[in-house]
This record gives sequence, C-alpha cells and structure tokens, in this order.
Amino acid sequence: MIFVFILALVSKSVLSDTVTIRADEWYPINGDPNSNKPGFMIELAKAVLEPAGHSVDYQVMPWERALDSVRKGSHDCVVGAYKEDAPDFVFPKNHWGLDSTGFFVNNDSDWKFDSLNSLLTKKVGVINGYAYGEELDELISNNPSVFSGLGGNDALEKNIKKLTAGRIDIIIESPNVMRAKLEELKLSNVKQAGTLGEASPMYIACSPAKPSSSNYVELIDKGTDALRASGKLSEILARYGMSDWE
Repeated sequence: MIFVFILALVSKSVLSDTVTIRADEWYPINGDPNSNKPGFMIELAKAVLEPAGHSVDYQVMPWERALDSVRKGSHDCVVGAYKEDAPDFVFPKNHWGLDSTGFFVNNDSDWKFDSLNSLLTKKVGVINGYAYGEELDELISNNPSVFSGLGGNDALEKNIKKLTAGRIDIIIESPNVMRAKLEELKLSNVKQAGTLGEASPMYIACSPAKPSSSNYVELIDKGTDALRASGKLSEILARYGMSDWE
C-alpha cells in the first residue's frame, strides 16, 4: 500500500506541469495577468488544464518575443494565435473564437475601406509580428513607407495615440480588441471604417519544440468539448460580453 501511494505521488509529479503561456496584451482574449478578468482564453486555459493537475503561468510580453520563446521551447503556449502567425506550432482541433481584421479611423475621416489598394494612399499603423492574412501581410512587407509597425505590450495604445494626433490615418486591428481598448481609454473619437474578408479562427497554440505540447492540445480539445457541454464555456465568455462561436 505504501508503495502504491508513493508511486501515485511520483506519477502525479511527473504528469503535473506548470504550463507557461506568453502573449502580448490583447484584451478581451488575454489581458492583465493580475486582473480578476485576465482574458477569456486565459480562463479557458485554466479551466481545461488545471483539472488535469497542471498549473498555468501566464505573463505578457511583446508578440514577436512570445512567438520566438515558444518556438524555441522556452515557454509552452501562446494565446490569440491565427494559424498564419505560427504555422509550425502545435494547434488543437478546437479553436477558441472567431475574429476579423478591422480598419479604424478618426471620427472626422471620410475614408472607408473598399480594397487593399485603398490603403496605399494613407499612413497605416500595424503591430510588428501580427499576421493579417497572406495578401495584406505581403502588402505591408512591400510598402514600408505606408505601413508603420510598432512592438511592445502597449503597441495598440501607442497606435491609437498616433491616430488621434494625426500621425497616422488608419489602424488595422481586431474589432473586439479595439472596442475593448477604446472603452478602457474612454475614447469615443475613433470609428470602424471597414472589415477585411471573413472572420478567422483563433487558437491557443503550443511549442513545436516540446513533446508535452501534444498532450496539452489533447487536453484542450477534450476540455473545450466538456466546457461547452456543461455550460461553463458560455459562462466564461459572458464575463467578457461574448458568446459561443458555435
């Protein structure tokens, strides 16, 4: 009996990990690690990983650094990832929401998005390392005089300041994220001027360098199904003013 008890403890210590999640702040997907509302993907990660005996260590860092550290295996997963962000990462089958690419301008602007070419006569703010879709990514890469990229955890807030100061004309951003940031900053002088294409699935995605990633995404897939069946998924999303995407 003593041997069985010790074996159980050893097995639990081997199987129980601290899963490290890194990403730039992208609320309501993920936000302040010390908040009681750290973002719905962080709450989902805890809801599926903690019952399996794992703990979650979530911290913010610039997106490019987060991708690099997870790719190398220094950390386990990122959240809020499109498959285009890191096609080499280990993705679960279940995505954690749909999001689109929006274009935002000052309220007094009469510009509206009608094609990618309509961006080329403007100054456009983007965030370094973000994937905006293959065609737009290529346009950004080929036109550095048009697209101005920022990095760091406060890149969106800096872009909003540049927009309201007239230093750029357009910001490209997730509508959900932009609405949350404008509400946080108590700003009402920015409006959406269009959307690019269809909404794309967002994921938690794990390191291609760590064998444990396959176990984590299996837990994520099974856990997501269980959360949906129990109603817990909808409960978590409702805390952020969102609803189930299925």
